[in-house]
Amino acid sequence: MQDGCTVILPTYNEEANIGDMIDTLRGMYPDFHVLVMDDNSKDGTQNAVTERASKDDHVRLIVRDPNDKGLSASIFQGIQETRTRYFINMDSDFQHPPSALKGMYDQLLDGAQLSIGVRKDRANLSSFGRWVGSWGAHYLAAFTLKMHDKQTSSDIMSGLFGGETELFRDVIEEYGSEFQMKGFKALFDLMKYIPKDLRIEEYPFEFGERAGGESKLTGGIVVALLMQCDGWGRFCASIAKKVLK
Repeated sequence: MQDGCTVILPTYNEEANIGDMIDTLRGMYPDFHVLVMDDNSKDGTQNAVTERASKDDHVRLIVRDPNDKGLSASIFQGIQETRTRYFINMDSDFQHPPSALKGMYDQLLDGAQLSIGVRKDRANLSSFGRWVGSWGAHYLAAFTLKMHDKQTSSDIMSGLFGGETELFRDVIEEYGSEFQMKGFKALFDLMKYIPKDLRIEEYPFEFGERAGGESKLTGGIVVALLMQCDGWGRFCASIAKKVLK
């Protein structure tokens, strides 16, 4: 495994953002690799990535198995496909600012095994429903982690995180069968199984507005999160499914 960092970008119908995101990352971090994990987009996402990958050996596209859909599954496979010592997973819609990656990478180089981007002000979420959902999901996840006697974070739901590739690859290989692959919060699943003494650092960032395209947040996301919260969560998920029908 080579030194350096790979930025994992899970995508589904991100034609409006992915080209600008790749160009921005490659301009700001010329030594970083960019790995796009596409979940069989129906728009021009793959064409935008392929065009750049043909001219830049630091850009790579993997089109995932259509029978294995899911954001978390994309992230887990992305970590397994990473060829560098470190990885950072982020959204491709600019709500996670590319400028945050430098601070997170510095934390990893300084010895952190997991760097979590934490939103400075979640009051800026686009709607009251999203604000409530974000905090509710956070506390559900935090409660579950404490029940597992694991470390938690002030923003488990941010989706911006990075770590040592080999360490997290081993966690995925050993415990992947327990993960909610169609879930929305890969970090939460990983934190349930990482070593208790793992060195975790947090990096604050300003949560931005989505640059283009449509949000993937739906009622089904809430159900998927509940499915990750042990037996009590799965019981609540069964009730939520009936309510959301």
